[in-house]
Amino acid sequence: MKIFIDTNIFLDVILNREYVKESTAILNTCHQGVFDAYLADSTLLNIDYIAAKQTKNLKDFLQIINQSFRVVGADNKVFELAFKIDNQDLEDTVQYVGALTNKCSLIVSNDKKFYRGDIEVLDSKEFVSRYLKSI
Repeated sequence: MKIFIDTNIFLDVILNREYVKESTAILNTCHQGVFDAYLADSTLLNIDYIAAKQTKNLKDFLQIINQSFRVVGADNKVFELAFKIDNQDLEDTVQYVGALTNKCSLIVSNDKKFYRGDIEVLDSKEFVSRYLKSI
């Protein structure tokens, strides 16, 4: 199954936030190849920008992500599609379009305001409950 992982799932793990347990389980199963996992190129940049202030040795983590996940970029076509969607958060909309154009089955995000269109959006607890019941 193709899934798209929002930036906040990675940040939950790195910054030890509320959903760290569930987010870690999701990322581990993606790393093991259980799911065909996608993320936006901006995710790597955002992780570096946000977490570098609070975490050392971030480069190793980013390299693991780069090796384990399919990184998809935003080009002119993706932005044109994103601009046509009525949503105030361009970053989320671009990620949504990335998931859509790569035919992902669902998006995993702990952002309660993440754009909801034709692709199902699950938070990490919902995803673990549905797909990783043993956690």
